[in-house]
Amino acid sequence: AGMIETDQVDRDKIANIVNEVVGEKGVQRVLTLDNEEAPVAFLDSLLLGGWEDRVQRGLFRYDVTACETKVIPGESGFIAQLNEGRHLKKRPTEFRVDKVLQPFDGSKFNFTKVGQEEVLFQFEASDDNEVQFFPNAPIDVENSPSVVAINVSPIEYGHVLLIPSILECLPQRIDRESFLLALHMAAEAGNPYFRLGYNSLGAFATINHLHFQAYYLAVPFPIEKAPTRKITTLNGGVKISELLNYPVRGLVFEGGNTLADLSNAVSDSSICLQGNNIPYNVLISDSGKRIFLLPQCYAEKQALGEVSSDLLDTQVNPAVWEI
Repeated sequence: AGMIETDQVDRDKIANIVNEVVGEKGVQRVLTLDNEEAPVAFLDSLLLGGWEDRVQRGLFRYDVTACETKVIPGESGFIAQLNEGRHLKKRPTEFRVDKVLQPFDGSKFNFTKVGQEEVLFQFEASDDNEVQFFPNAPIDVENSPSVVAINVSPIEYGHVLLIPSILECLPQRIDRESFLLALHMAAEAGNPYFRLGYNSLGAFATINHLHFQAYYLAVPFPIEKAPTRKITTLNGGVKISELLNYPVRGLVFEGGNTLADLSNAVSDSSICLQGNNIPYNVLISDSGKRIFLLPQCYAEKQALGEVSSDLLDTQVNPAVWEI
């Protein structure tokens, strides 16, 4: 996970991971570099193997591994990255920033227009809690599959998109079913360095087609280390806290008797924000055990000319990963 030094990796093995045999418990088995068979987490190996394969095919707009990245000294441990490719080549926003809910517009870019080679695999939550991978299973087009595709303008190694029910052409708005799917992906990945994020319209989402982002970073995010203060515990066992001593305000959701309890608490809160036209970002952390919900107003203030020139000069748009 995290930044993989490409000169230390057998690229052929990584690219062929998707074709390896699935073990009895649904855990994919791959050969390590010393030719000993070892279990590798399904989603890690499948996702990174497919992602590296697309690197070899030249499908990305720039080489994200060439971007200089460092941890800034200080108490928070913020991470700085010089990513000129993403700033210059990322697709521009094509809709208003003052309305969180906007209808899907098929004339503008959406994920039905991506190349088939950008899609890595279909993802559905398991019915029996067993993680399984079927390398030769056809994508079920009739039932509008949920798919994982590469982000061609990546922030980090392994940066992908989860697109729920891609052919239904859902606008960028959270609902209970789609958020539970994202939470299942975080849980099945089982890797604390693999996080999923969501940006609403007005909070620096650039495409009005329902999607979550995800990538690996092998260090803690500063927000994950921020202190919190408990506000309440819901009937389903979900604890809600508020962030303390952090540059932005936000809520933290954790616990719950079931994954659905935690998911519903966050999705219902997101639906409430959407209904009140409040932009927001979501970070799914700790393999789906902690979720940060972050209302924001920066993009609207930016459009109204109410942001100081010092902030504008940074050229940083605070979407979920920047927050």
